[in-house]
Amino acid sequence: MKTVFVNEKAQKRDWYVIDAADKPLGRVAAEAAAIARGKKKATYTPNQDMGDYVVIINADKVAVTGGKETKKIYYKYTTGFVGSLRAHTFEKTMEKNPTDPLRIAVKGMLPHGRLGRVMMDNVKIYAGSEHPHTAQNPKVIEL
Repeated sequence: MKTVFVNEKAQKRDWYVIDAADKPLGRVAAEAAAIARGKKKATYTPNQDMGDYVVIINADKVAVTGGKETKKIYYKYTTGFVGSLRAHTFEKTMEKNPTDPLRIAVKGMLPHGRLGRVMMDNVKIYAGSEHPHTAQNPKVIEL
């Protein structure tokens, strides 16, 4: 058996679109993170950006279960100093920016460091059903 090394710059990247309407937040985020990381490919390499582009639409209609609309809390240090901790529920976060809960969930499932930040650039999240990536002919992923 021969080992084949593929350079991440020469890697062919596909485009995928996921419709998040009425789908669980974690399921959508897990699928998007796996595609963006490249785990669905035979050429997966943990230390390289081998993933594809992911477009998530209808992020404002994502579902959460178990009363997480009021129970789930997102924490944020606004200035970085002591006492600047802000807490917002899922409902407040969705009102302010409907793409934030999905962005935070996908980012948490990617590597924490330089590689994860590069992979996060391959994930595009939109609140409505329209996106500007139709020219790339994305393939639809059904969950």
